Amino acid sequence: MNKLEQLKQRSLVVADTGDIEAIRRYQPEDATTNPSLLYKAAQLPQYEAHLKSALAWAEKSGGDVIQQAAMKLAVTIGKEILNIVPGVVSTEVDARLSFDTRASIDYARRLIALYEQEDIARERVLIKLASTWEGIQAASILEQEGIGCNLTLLFSQSQAVACAEAGVTLISPFVGRILDWYKASTGRDDYTAEDDPGVQSVTGIYEYYKSRGYKTIVMGASFRNTGEIEALAGCDKLTISPQLLQELHEDKGQLAAGLSGDFAPQEVPETAMSEAEFRYQLNDDAMATEKLAEGIRNFVADQLKLEALLEQTAQK
Repeated sequence: MNKLEQLKQRSLVVADTGDIEAIRRYQPEDATTNPSLLYKAAQLPQYEAHLKSALAWAEKSGGDVIQQAAMKLAVTIGKEILNIVPGVVSTEVDARLSFDTRASIDYARRLIALYEQEDIARERVLIKLASTWEGIQAASILEQEGIGCNLTLLFSQSQAVACAEAGVTLISPFVGRILDWYKASTGRDDYTAEDDPGVQSVTGIYEYYKSRGYKTIVMGASFRNTGEIEALAGCDKLTISPQLLQELHEDKGQLAAGLSGDFAPQEVPETAMSEAEFRYQLNDDAMATEKLAEGIRNFVADQLKLEALLEQTAQK
């Protein structure tokens, strides 16, 4: 077996792309999208009909036509993905709402309503939210309504603990972006999979969850190389770009040992993390603070690019 086949025996593999053809090629269990991936997909010639269809729908729906079309496009691509994958698709709330709990909840409900209008059950959709305090609180309320959530842009233990205590379905702790920060801040460029700070972060979160019996799924994300993926083999889920999926598919070697599943039971904290504790701990972690802020800015930038592309399409 190649390494991708070996990996699928240990972790559920998720495609980190909005490219339908790539998803069809690698046959992942789930797929996840974000504004950056949707923008890349929307530029492909085969998606032009989807852009036009989303715009036509938005013109009849009321409200801001371009923003409504962007939301409809995300659901349309999500529906296509669900025709291929047997599991779930993650669709993201507008990152401009990352610090607005109520608006995030309203946006998420709207996404779910659009999916249900397409005869897609809410159980097959995860709503992606940034792991801000406000995003986590929105997820807690949505989960009580039967809307599963995927908390993204997660870089720290404090974010992970708050997500578990909020009862979210899944978290996406980032690996590669953590490594990027440490390379830039230390000037060191020779990290191995064993001492990769991104791998160590996700390993610590995984051990914390499993030793305390939290049901929240851990899905490693944002990989820079296959060594990081192999080091986290055995994690509940791993979301991987088409390029790295291809590298794993072509590699006939033996997959690395990956994560251990043998942890001594630990007690769950008696009281949940408070907002003040969350904000202080996040503030105390320069890497997590900087990468969370940067991630939100980048998602907003790509959301604006997607909306500009829709605007251009509308004017043709």
